[in-house]
Amino acid sequence: VAVGNIERIEIVKGPSSSLYGSEALAGVINIITRDPEIGARGTLSARYGSNQTSDLGASLGGRGEKLSVYGFLNRYSTEGYRLGENSSMPTVAPFHAYTFQLKSEYALDKATSAVFSGRYFDERQESFYLLSGEDAEQTVDEKGMSRDFNLSASVRHRFSRSTEAVARLYHTGYRTASDVVYRENGEFYDATFFDQHFLRPEVQVNHRHSDHLRFTGGAGWVSESVEATRYSEKKKFQSGYLFLQAEWSPVEKVHLIAGGRFDTHSEYRSQLSPRISGQYTISPVLSAYISFGRGYKAPDFRQLYLNFTNSLAGYSVFGSNELRQRLEELDASGQIAAYLADPSAIGLIDAESSLSYNAGLRYAPLPALKLRANVFRNDVQNLIETLPVARKTNGQSVYSYVNLNKIFTQGVELNASWCLTSSLELAGGYQYLEAFDKEVLSSLNAGEIFRRNQTTGSTERVPRADYAGLSNRSRHMGNLKLSYSDFRLGFNVSLRGIYRGRYGFGDFNGNGIVDMDNEYVDSYGVINLTVSKYLFAEKLTLQLEVENMLDHTDPARIPTLPGRLFHAGLNFTIGKQP
Repeated sequence: VAVGNIERIEIVKGPSSSLYGSEALAGVINIITRDPEIGARGTLSARYGSNQTSDLGASLGGRGEKLSVYGFLNRYSTEGYRLGENSSMPTVAPFHAYTFQLKSEYALDKATSAVFSGRYFDERQESFYLLSGEDAEQTVDEKGMSRDFNLSASVRHRFSRSTEAVARLYHTGYRTASDVVYRENGEFYDATFFDQHFLRPEVQVNHRHSDHLRFTGGAGWVSESVEATRYSEKKKFQSGYLFLQAEWSPVEKVHLIAGGRFDTHSEYRSQLSPRISGQYTISPVLSAYISFGRGYKAPDFRQLYLNFTNSLAGYSVFGSNELRQRLEELDASGQIAAYLADPSAIGLIDAESSLSYNAGLRYAPLPALKLRANVFRNDVQNLIETLPVARKTNGQSVYSYVNLNKIFTQGVELNASWCLTSSLELAGGYQYLEAFDKEVLSSLNAGEIFRRNQTTGSTERVPRADYAGLSNRSRHMGNLKLSYSDFRLGFNVSLRGIYRGRYGFGDFNGNGIVDMDNEYVDSYGVINLTVSKYLFAEKLTLQLEVENMLDHTDPARIPTLPGRLFHAGLNFTIGKQP
């Protein structure tokens, strides 16, 4: 999603499958794009910086009595970058991408309105990599594309002051393709494609029973399909769902929300996702909130139907529905050296599920000072994991997906903002997180997990304190932002620091967990600076940015951190100011 088209981002903490369905195990991030404004308004923007990165955008829109229209066009390109002194291949390859979005709303009458939105994205990329052959390395060139679109239409009708209904239709498609040829002679080496479509009609009814009680309910249906090089045939999912939610304020200081959603699916058992939350206003400056609910995450096409063998490395990955047949084929052709797990004991995977708890306080002792604290716990069952199930005669493994572990995440979040003066604001946040596999903890406590001592070479039990927990989760994270605005001179300065504590990267000693110092990514910090200058009654904005001022890099473990970056940009507004 092009950044220039984002109006705001909302974060909903706590289990949200009761409204959003699959994936919303412990929260939802809503990226909300811009709507037309009253009158007419247009913008032109340009941004250029390190790695020949350019970001060009234009928008035009307006809102009248009955009709509103908003259009957005963006081109983003970069020459990519290469990390590591001895690396001959790009870490991120050059690419260019176009985004176009159109949003329109029309009031048919006082009670009925219709909204249409469409978005189209197209990206092209060129890269190369080396193949190690028997005689010498050969270079292959790859040209790739990715394209996605989404279309949505909705009609809203108000039957009375207390009741309205909304009918929605949403369709999206995503496609990628790549062609790989030998650089020396242009001969074909490989080609892949991936094509996925998603269709969802939905009806929602909102009813206000009284000023203290409101209901929201609805139903929907989803059809999803995928066709790709790595699937033996076109695959389809069908699902339906019902949801209902009630908001109740029995007294002025108490606000309660209770709801649930029921999902049926063509490939796994039905899911019920209840949720209840409440807020109590203790005083004008202090309020408390709590929530509890169940969330779930459905298995995807890859985890069910993938049929892939890497022609270079020789390993294979099969979805759980494909595993038994593919193993029989490999065994019949003499490619299985040994089984690492009993294939008959590996059943079809089920959806992940979680029970989540959140509680917190909001405290504003002064108009300029706001504090917030939140504690949380998520217990996840049927976590879908990758498992080696067999070893091939070429020494490589056959992998599949299984429901293995029960995990939990728990921690504390602290956030604060303080307006020191009318021009100076300080804001920050901190998170303490524990994320562990319950079965691993039981094995550690029983002394059943071992490793080889790197100094003496002897076998030793792994102490509980050395277990890092789930990979890619930092125990400590924090951020601090200082903003200064001079409205008289028309400029703004923002300095932001981000800290991430060390976290597990990979299991290098083969005992199944992260427990050695060389299996971690060290803690690091990133500092970003932004300076903005407003001219001509804020119609023109000039901006300078420096990202990662400390130039921190870790090529082997954080390839998405390219080092210090510089950007300069401008934004020109025509018409009404926001």
